[in-house]
Order: sequence, then C-alpha cells, then structure tokens
Amino acid sequence: MPTQLPVRIGARGSKLSLAQAGHMQRRIAAALGADPADAERVAPLIVITTTGDRVQDRRLLEIGGKGMFTKEIEEALLEGKIDCAIHSLKDMPVACPDGLTLAAIPEREDPRDAFLSLKYDQLDALPQGARLGTASLRRQAQSLHLRPDLDVQMLRGNVDTRLAKLEAGEADAILLAYSGLKRLGLGHLPKSLLDPRAVPPAPGQGALAIQTRTGDQTAAWLEPLRHAPTLLTITAERGALAALEGSCKTAIGAHAWIEGERLSLIVEALSPDGRHRFRREGAMALGPSGLTAAAELGLDMGRSILAEAGDLIALTD
Repeated sequence: MPTQLPVRIGARGSKLSLAQAGHMQRRIAAALGADPADAERVAPLIVITTTGDRVQDRRLLEIGGKGMFTKEIEEALLEGKIDCAIHSLKDMPVACPDGLTLAAIPEREDPRDAFLSLKYDQLDALPQGARLGTASLRRQAQSLHLRPDLDVQMLRGNVDTRLAKLEAGEADAILLAYSGLKRLGLGHLPKSLLDPRAVPPAPGQGALAIQTRTGDQTAAWLEPLRHAPTLLTITAERGALAALEGSCKTAIGAHAWIEGERLSLIVEALSPDGRHRFRREGAMALGPSGLTAAAELGLDMGRSILAEAGDLIALTD
C-alpha cells in the first residue's frame, strides 16, 4: 500500500462530473499502488458546487464564461483543501490561475457532437423552423450556418435535464457531447454523430484534465495518467483557442488528429448568427519539438482567422 497521504480529488457534483471523476479516481488509486476497492480511502472524492452549477437559467457568457465551472474548485486547490481537480477540458479557460497547472491529460474519449431527437435522424432532416436546443454558442452558430431557418433555443442544465426537456417536447432536437453520453452509459441515445472535420467540436472536447498545484506536477502518480497523443492534439486545438481569445462569447471549433507521422488541424470561428464562417486547415510533421510545434500551428491558424474575421466573430452585449 502507498505510504503517502491520500490524494483528495475535487470535482463538480453533476452526474457526468462524478462519473468522470469516479473513473479517474480508480486510475489514480491504481497509480498510487492501491487496490481498486480501496480507492475512496487513498483518493477520496470531494464534491464542490460551482457557480456554473448553481445558475442554470442563463448562458455561461452572461455569468462570467467558462471559468464559472472551475473557479470554486481551483480556489479549493490553491487553499489546500484538495490535491487535484478533474475537469472537462473544454470547460477550462486557456490559462490556469497562478500556482496551478494542467498536470496530466488522459487519453481522450470520442470528441464528436451527438444529435438527439425523438423524430429525426440528423440535422438535415429537421423540418423548416424546427427548434434546436443548445446552450453552446458554437453549436448555435454552426447549426445556423448549415440551417439558418432553425429556431435555436437556449437549453442549459445537466444531461438528464436536457434529455427530459427533449422528451417533454421543448425542442425538436438537441446537441450534446458524445463523450459525456458515453461516460454516462448513454452512448446508444444519439440518432447520429456530427463529422468533426465538417463541424469541429469545442477545443479539447472529449478530454479530461487533471489540475494540480504547480509544485505537485512532478508527483509520480501522475505519470501513468498522461497520454502523449492526446496532449499533442489538444495543445494544437487550445493554441487556436488562445489566438482567437476564445471564451463563451466566441463560437470556435477545433479538431486535431494524428495519422502516421503527421498531426492535422481544422479550426473555424463563426459569427453568432452563423452567417459568417472563417476556416483554416493545416498540418505538421511530428518530431522532437512536437508540443511547441503543435501550439504554434494552432496559434498561427487562429491568428490568421482573427486577422480576417475581426469583430465579426465576437458576440456583442
């Protein structure tokens, strides 16, 4: 058994967050040398309610953006109340607060968006003026770009809440992250999945992040949790996010993948109404400077889009 103190894990209290944190709890326990049955003792889960969890009737951009899902957890980490935090990477701002770092990125789940409906099989099959539910400005803009006739409705809440609203007829279809559905054992629900090269998901979608205090990032238990190919792809995607000054007020999609010895990246940014779409595609050879080159690829593509798009991709208050 390990002799070190327990690794206290902070996470949000939603069903999805607890499923994700529970999966990582078992992996952290194994990395500490513990039996899975002893996971709660060596890697206890501590639930922390965030502002994003408490406020469910407004878009994130109205209450402060992505940081509203991480702020209280990061404060607990800085105060020493927990030893690491498990986040959905797509919910995280590009920069960590001083004193904190993204210490490990495990292997990514499927990053695609999922289309769910009681009557229709895909976005193209929705009738004229159909109601599409989403709380994501990116999904709104991408959907309106493809189908400007749609009535996009703001639909916040956890996965169960959104599924219930779909069942109750509050929307004709909804879009959710396929990764979240799979982690909840609901991967059978989507009628179809969006092509990530045609409709890029949020940067980092499908990936989890283990955040620690900067001084703890070399802890031995973190090493088995790191997945180098995932780190490369999300580094490229988040490079584009950084260049585009991405927040919940900007509709940004990015998808990177590795084939053989090359990393490819597609980035797009759209006006909130979907009328304007700015898109770039690029690739790089993998090599010893992989992470630096991946970040630069994303940054360069994001800067190129920003130079062309200007204020067209910003949501005005």
